[in-house]
Parts: sequence; C-alpha cells; structure tokens
Amino acid sequence: MPRLAPGASAKNSCYACHARSQPPNFVDDEELQLRWTIAPAAARNRWTNLFDPPVLRAPKSSDERILDYVRRSNYLDEHGEIPLARTLASLPDAWDGAKDGRWDGYVPDAGFAFDEDGFDRRPDGELSGWRAFGYYPLVGAFLPANGSAGDALIRLDPSLRQDANGSPNTAIYAVNLAIVEALITRNDVPIVPIDEGELGVDLDLNGILSRANRVAFDRSAPCGSHDDPRHAGRMHYVGRAREEERAGRLPIVVGLFPLNTEFLHSVRYLDVASDGKVTMAARMKELRYAKKVRWFGYADLKRQAEREAFEQEESIDGALSFLWQWDRGVDNDRGWLFSGFIEAADGSLRPQSYEETLYCVGCHGGVGTTTDSIFSFPRKVGGARGWSHGPRRGSPPWPDPLGSDGRHEYTRYLIENRAGDDFHANTEVIGRFFDERHSLRPSEVAKLRQDIDHLLLPSAARALDLDRAYRAIVDEQSFTRGRDTALAPVRHIYAQLPEGEKTGIEKPLGNLATRHSR
Repeated sequence: MPRLAPGASAKNSCYACHARSQPPNFVDDEELQLRWTIAPAAARNRWTNLFDPPVLRAPKSSDERILDYVRRSNYLDEHGEIPLARTLASLPDAWDGAKDGRWDGYVPDAGFAFDEDGFDRRPDGELSGWRAFGYYPLVGAFLPANGSAGDALIRLDPSLRQDANGSPNTAIYAVNLAIVEALITRNDVPIVPIDEGELGVDLDLNGILSRANRVAFDRSAPCGSHDDPRHAGRMHYVGRAREEERAGRLPIVVGLFPLNTEFLHSVRYLDVASDGKVTMAARMKELRYAKKVRWFGYADLKRQAEREAFEQEESIDGALSFLWQWDRGVDNDRGWLFSGFIEAADGSLRPQSYEETLYCVGCHGGVGTTTDSIFSFPRKVGGARGWSHGPRRGSPPWPDPLGSDGRHEYTRYLIENRAGDDFHANTEVIGRFFDERHSLRPSEVAKLRQDIDHLLLPSAARALDLDRAYRAIVDEQSFTRGRDTALAPVRHIYAQLPEGEKTGIEKPLGNLATRHSR
C-alpha cells in the first residue's frame, strides 16, 4: 500500500496479496489492509534501490544496444543446450555452499521447446515432463508494464505421467494435469474426449464409465477448515498414479498439489517486436524453481500457520526463521523447497544466495492469497486454451476476467488503487487510464475489458527504459537492496513504516484471484 500524501484518500493495492484466505491456506492476513501490523525487523524499508535507483548512476545505453543484449539468451546456447547445467556438473568452489563437491539442488533441464499443447522437449527431442501454461499475471509488480515478462511451467511426479504399465503417456499426463487443475481451481476442466472404461475412473462423475470430455470437480469432497481430508471425494488420478493413490503414497486432496509437483518460472527482460509491440525477451533475469517435497494436510497446515503466528508474537523482532538447505534452496515450512538462479554481472545465470532466495519465500506460503503456496497455477486460463507458452501473438485477446462478485479483476485494481503499480510510479498507466480529475476513462476501461494487454504491456520506449533500469541493478549486483525497476526515486513509499497505525482503509477487500470465471 503506498504512502499517503497529506489530505489524500487511502488507495488499496494490498488486497492483491493480503486477504482472507481459503483453506488449505490458513494465513489469514487481511488485517494488513487496515493497519500497519508488521514485524519490527521489517519496519525499516531496506529496498533502498527504490529511493536511489541504480539506473540514475549508470551510463545510458542506446536502444539498439539494450535490445541486442536482451535478445541474447543466457539460458540456451547456440546449440540449444544449457550452459548452466554444464557448469553445475563441474561445480565451481564459489557455488559449493555445502562444500561436498556436488550440486544437490535442481539442475535446469527444460528445453523451452514447446509443442502446440505446451509440452516441452529437451535438446535431444525427449519430453522433459514440463508443460507450460498461460495465466493471468497478478496485479501490481507482476504486470510487464512494471518491469518484467514471465512464464510458468509445471511438472508432476513421474507416476502421474505414466500409464498403468509405467510407460510415459502424454494423454494420461494431460488428464492428470486436468485433475490437478480441477482440485486447485475447484472448477470443472474440459479435456480431449477419452474413454473412461480404459482408465477405470469416472472423470465426469456421471456415474458411468463412458466417453468423458471434462474432469468434474466433486463439490461434495471434504475441504473444510478443521478436517484433514485424505481424498477428494469421487475424484481419482489415472494411470500408474491410481495405484500410488490406492497405496496411500499419493494423496489426492482438494486445494493441494500432489507430492513432487515442480514449478519453473523464468523472469525476463522485455523485447520489442518489429511492429512495436512489447514481448517477452530471450534473456532471463531469474529462473525460479519450486518443488513439493513433503506432504502437509489441512490439519498440518493449520497448525503451521498457528505456530508461525505464535513465533512472531514471541519473537523480539517479529521475524521468522527459515531453513537454508544450500543447493536445494529454502524450505517454506509448508512442504515446498524454493530455489533460483539470478543474472550475474557478466550476464550469465548464477545460484541465488540465501538472502536472495528468501525474497521468494516471504510470499510463497506467507500471504493469504496463495493456494498451497503457489500464485500462478490457480490463475491459469481455463482448460486446453491455457496450455501454451510465451507471447500470445496471433491468438484471440484475453478479456479482463470476472471474479465471483461479477467485477472485472484488472479494472477493479485500477479502481481501488488508482494506479497500475503498488508505488504509483507508473506514470504511463496513470496517464492512459485516468483523466486530470483522476477518474477512470471509460474508453480505456472498455479497451481493457476486451484485451488485458492494454494494461499489461508498456510502450516500446518504457519497455527499453525498464530494461536499462534492471541492467543497472545487475551491474551492481544489488538485488538485496531491491529488484524493482524504478526509473526515478519512488516518492509514495515509506522509508520507516508507522508501526501499528491505521492505513486509512476502512473495510478490507476480498481477493478474487483464485475464483476467476472460467
């Protein structure tokens, strides 16, 4: 939430993350919309790059030079291979945090070569198990207009990718992914028609084994706040995973991802196409990875949220501690490990430090708006049209999605926040959507309703300025002072938070991010 100018009315951007949670998320933190209730250790704003942006100290590179830089991949080489994986195989001493001579964490293995269904292949042509999906970016910092483009990939446990005989099968995998999507979004999910008799599972829950064209979400499945369900009603996985489920090794539960689910998220610079439209660049700023390595049921997650609340209450500085597992990353105490690689000063990718990785854990599992610690997949575009990667050029535009209250999500953010970013620093969005009285322009809202790119994408000039601003942070390697691409000193933020004071918001807003109409 931005700092208020004298006499100004409160604007609310905090609801996007801090909201009344839905089980199995028990971090109910909507109170943060109303009062500056924050750990004393975090009251002083340590993101000093916002006050003194590195770009103001850096020599300005030309448009041609910055475009040449962002168009050169630092993930794949000219042969389509992954230099970072080779480096990890002969681990440099500086990267060997555990001092055991080997890399025990995630080794990048996605080929970023996707078929029309979003399935990824490695340079040798083999399926990697990763599948790309399109999702609605979270309002605020995640909008490309505020600095970065990004993508998201998911990979399930091998048993969920195999038929009953244990052989890889993309049709089985697609069905299990649809089942996971139904469990997470609590919606029915369309699928390519398939014979339920061959699978032995009633996917559409019509009571007979026939030809199904959807996975039905069982609304009678137990998902209350106090029970610890070990099943999802009449829903079941298919293929070899069905046997794992029967044996109790692969719980299937509403709102929870299966064990060994992985996510890969690349954060990238912005590119500008020949027609002037902004797209995702080849160069990565970061490569973020998450894996669910332990099972936490509803009761476990509830106890964990209560334990953390108690720990914060009793702690002198109000801070929580998280376990650093070196190469494997940081444990968020909810069954997930998070790790990542970030751009080194020479433009290559390097492992993140402990402090740089904590940047991720603070949100993944620590706010009310996630589902099983994850932001992206609950926001997936529904069904088959959501399985894709990269820019949607040539495809139909995505309209501003409706939430369960009938309000359009991105329009709602503009109304409540009166800006397109958390800092009220994106003057381009403010000038585009608001008139001189700071009222929304109906003509611009009408365009947004038809195509969210009208808000999501910056102009070509702003995109290049944002690229230059981040490159300056990379040159300084000052990520622990903030990664936001500020073009000028940000004025509407606190250097020292007024702890305990009211924010000016009278009533908390509900977050509808996980309840899009699909």
